[in-house]
Amino acid sequence: MDKKIICIVQARTGSTRLPNKIFLDLQGKTVLGQVIDRLNYSKLITQIVIAAPNKKEDDVIEEFVKKNYEDVGIYRGSEDDVLDRYYQAAKKYNADVIIRITSDCPLIDSVEVDKVIQAYLDNGVDYCANILGKRTYPRGLDTEVFSWDVLSSIWHKALEKEDREHVTLYIRKHPKLYSTYNVEYIKDYSQYRITLDTPEDYALIQLLYKQLFPDKLDIEYVVDMLESNQELIDINKHIKQKYGQY
Repeated sequence: MDKKIICIVQARTGSTRLPNKIFLDLQGKTVLGQVIDRLNYSKLITQIVIAAPNKKEDDVIEEFVKKNYEDVGIYRGSEDDVLDRYYQAAKKYNADVIIRITSDCPLIDSVEVDKVIQAYLDNGVDYCANILGKRTYPRGLDTEVFSWDVLSSIWHKALEKEDREHVTLYIRKHPKLYSTYNVEYIKDYSQYRITLDTPEDYALIQLLYKQLFPDKLDIEYVVDMLESNQELIDINKHIKQKYGQY
């Protein structure tokens, strides 16, 4: 029986540094819309599910998904307990394998996502990602893959607030309990930041989309443009990564 591979994208409208960022415009579509469109190119994902908080201000996310993407699932759950939001979403859609993506990654590359999924399937580990140990991917292409059994395990075991907020942190904090595999890119591009968390990030991503959308937004084209334009790198190189909920 084929595994049901569900990509759960956590999304919310609240953001301290860039409010409502998932509905900002990128070449005529919202950030969230671009994330969904790019993930739809995956050859391994069975279904995409958006997991949003059950707060009234996030009703717009559910409305957006239902209006524009009939094949994309939606789950509403706890804002603070993101681990539970993932667990309940995966349960609702009968996931065998879960892909974790965040909605602030409008340059997510389906080819690289599929590489992480395939590495997970090939290596038989509990948890596979491209953010473990030595990071080689730019920030903004983060991909994590794990099974329903592993998600259920951490849902039952993780009791600390930070473990409930960060979904897979419990796995990384207890390496003896879970087997892992890290996917590394052929080159080290870890110094580049192409995630969306601040106005500076948005300014950079807008420029990248303007120049490369729709056919040249893969990792090599993006990095080539950054490396040939230092002024682009300077736009957001001072931003410190913030680790928070979605």
